[in-house]
Amino acid sequence: MAFTHGTPKGEHTRQPPHAVPGATGVPGTDGEAHVWWWRPPAQLDPSDLALLGTEEFRRALSLLAERDAAAFAHNRAAARRALAGLLGIAPESVELGRHRCPGCGDRGHGPPRVVAPESAAPLAISMSRTADCGVFALGAGTTIGVDVETVRPMREASLSGSVLTDNESAHLLTLAPGPARDAGFHRIWTRKEAVVKAAGLGLVGTVLNRLETWPAHRGPVRVLHTYAGRTTAWAVQDLWLGDTVAAAVARPQGDRARGPVHIHPVPRTETSTAPDPEGT
Repeated sequence: MAFTHGTPKGEHTRQPPHAVPGATGVPGTDGEAHVWWWRPPAQLDPSDLALLGTEEFRRALSLLAERDAAAFAHNRAAARRALAGLLGIAPESVELGRHRCPGCGDRGHGPPRVVAPESAAPLAISMSRTADCGVFALGAGTTIGVDVETVRPMREASLSGSVLTDNESAHLLTLAPGPARDAGFHRIWTRKEAVVKAAGLGLVGTVLNRLETWPAHRGPVRVLHTYAGRTTAWAVQDLWLGDTVAAAVARPQGDRARGPVHIHPVPRTETSTAPDPEGT
């Protein structure tokens, strides 16, 4: 693959962590959240590569298809631009890392986190991408989960597999085969994915056919997740990002989820630009 030239963000480009000033857009105690979404580019953009950390840069270059590499690099760069635009800082000063996995303690695959800049209040982030769409979610607190999937024809085997609860399967059978059922299945799937990502465990350690997402209800819905004998409650909300994708965001049930979710579409441009936190 012929990659576009670019240089990863190195130690010399990082700025020391500092407290974030009281920007009006930062999620606070009223529990609001922000979600940015975009259509991924087909080719690598040097300005995206320039914002990546060393490991991210290596991963982008390890992907065989340039479209996949471009989508990965753009997701990570767009997340930095979105956060920078919200906080009023330069995207080069944003450093992303990972929490320890709640299941095994490994930092290699734990939930993403904001390493720099430091904030007076904790900020939770989550990212997801599919062939048609990339998303970045940010909320107050320590955890949030977002998922997006391209709506494709579902396999009939999914109705009797290990993914759906009895209630979810019954709901899908009330929908006509074809687009309506396909959309219903992906609404269920993205709700589940958003929850397991918010819980920090991913699909590992989750019995999906016991994770009830109440698909007959438009939401937000309350979803219970159990791992190692501990049950947590999540407020899950569907996101409308167009006809071709399904998406959902999950936040801890309670004050952190009582505020609105602000959705910011990021227009596709020839070169990467900073997302507008007001979505204009």
